Amino acid sequence: MAATSAPTPAQAATAVAPSGVPRPGGPGLLAGRTVSRVGYGAMQLEPLHHDRGAALTLLRRAVELGVDHVDTAHFYGDRFVNGLLREALRPQDGVLVVSKVGIDPDPGGRIPLRLAQWPEQLRASVEDNLRSLGVDQLPVVNLRRADTGFGLRAEGDQVVDLDDQLAVMIAMREEGTIGAIGLSNVDLDQLRRAIPAGIVSVQNAYSFVSRQDEAMLDLCVAEGIAWVPYFPLGGAFPGVPKVTDEPRSAPRPRLWGARRRSSVSPGCCGTPRTRCSSPGPRTSSTWRPTSPPARWSSTTPRSPHWTPSRHARRRSRSTEDPGGGHRRRPRCMTPDVGSRLRRASVRCRRAQTPRAHGRS
Repeated sequence: MAATSAPTPAQAATAVAPSGVPRPGGPGLLAGRTVSRVGYGAMQLEPLHHDRGAALTLLRRAVELGVDHVDTAHFYGDRFVNGLLREALRPQDGVLVVSKVGIDPDPGGRIPLRLAQWPEQLRASVEDNLRSLGVDQLPVVNLRRADTGFGLRAEGDQVVDLDDQLAVMIAMREEGTIGAIGLSNVDLDQLRRAIPAGIVSVQNAYSFVSRQDEAMLDLCVAEGIAWVPYFPLGGAFPGVPKVTDEPRSAPRPRLWGARRRSSVSPGCCGTPRTRCSSPGPRTSSTWRPTSPPARWSSTTPRSPHWTPSRHARRRSRSTEDPGGGHRRRPRCMTPDVGSRLRRASVRCRRAQTPRAHGRS
């Protein structure tokens, strides 16, 4: 075993959040600052519009647990979410607040949002974020494009060239109203075009079931750009894949091997479920297939060690099922064990059935 050295004081300090607890997910770099890899997307606070106290309690609890990176936007709840952050977060919390421009609130519209892609609209959105957050500078601002990804799509006069948008973002960075520039909802070509502008982060949808941006992720790693995925488990919007939509089927061979090695219940490892049927480890001998067992056919290959039971041989000679009729047992139960269990069950039923004495 190779010897490992003790962490330096600087490394130990970065592994702890400003709240004094270990960083969720470990430390990472975003805009030159060390933050926890697990951040908080403040858009989820919109449904708590009627319960401001609960929303503030949730934010304070996230900070206590080591979250020091929050994603927000002026159009989240029409300034409601930014107002919560302004009230809940304190300077000593050391939370990096990343905002977003490219969309404005539209309370009277069919959808309470409208695109704001023009350079003057981007500048106005930055000013709105400054006022609603109550700060003099936005540390990081993500430019949210509207020609790819989920959500609103740019049409007509809202189709704006990326270079024009980056020009006003760079100007605001030089003026000091924003500290760094990020991108959101972009493709690989747009990221390559924007890298000379000094991009610090990319925020795209990326999850276990949606990994179409692997090439962009590789480019971010090579360029030292923070990759900040949203919808890590999928999204609730129509058309957005999520892990809970995956079929609950019998484990594939590769996943089955992983489960056996990890000694974890098949419901907890490898299959995307919303809950686990058992809180602790479960051996493979207690597992049962979720789908009805299939029937053997005359062309199904059988193990050389397989021996049909007496009942199976009797069923195979039946005219109703000339192909065999023996139900396949789970792979975790050998035919010999299954036959013994069935015979024991028959003996139990016979013992519990009262016998009639004499003949009628």
